[in-house]
Amino acid sequence: MQAARGTALTGQPGEPSRPGRRRVGLLLAVAAGVYLADVISKIIVVATLSGHQVRLLGGLVTLDLLRNSGAAFSIGTSLTIVFTLIALGVIFFILRTSRRLRSVPWAITLGLLLGGATGNLTDRLLRSPGTFRGDVVDWIQLPHWPVFNVADSAIVCGGVLAVLLAARGYRLDGTRDGSAGPAELAGPGGPAAPGSPAAGEGGGTAGDSRA
Repeated sequence: MQAARGTALTGQPGEPSRPGRRRVGLLLAVAAGVYLADVISKIIVVATLSGHQVRLLGGLVTLDLLRNSGAAFSIGTSLTIVFTLIALGVIFFILRTSRRLRSVPWAITLGLLLGGATGNLTDRLLRSPGTFRGDVVDWIQLPHWPVFNVADSAIVCGGVLAVLLAARGYRLDGTRDGSAGPAELAGPGGPAAPGSPAAGEGGGTAGDSRA
């Protein structure tokens, strides 16, 4: 349905678009899925794996409980508080950035990063030895690879996706570097209406004289 002058009815000025809200919803859904998977897996691991290991797939995957005071993959074990503050900053940045989100790939990417950062932050806040200094529970081990958890996996996947999307020119608002929308292609005056003098070749103006 269109207005009398051919302008589409898109709602009141300042009203957020539905696609934008759907993208934020996708971001939060991905983040919630990652967070729940991380928290539930850690609860099960702490309750069942304390003091022993479980080998799966012929030793390809080992389940082994490890308390990590550092960052992902046990990096920087003496900087627990610093990593806690970084996680808080990442969460704040993602939530603030989500207001401009119109891209499905970016929604998934930011959802992975948000869920992973929140999962490990929960350990920092609630586990021993104390608030902002809590150890993160890691429990997945691969050959020649540090022990990690679901949150670490989500953060790494989100980071890789962010690099790929940025390299390919995809933006948060759903556009891509080097692409132009219909209004930009039409020029400052906008697209010409069908049948107007500017719409076809050889069209004249009202003041043209014919021989």
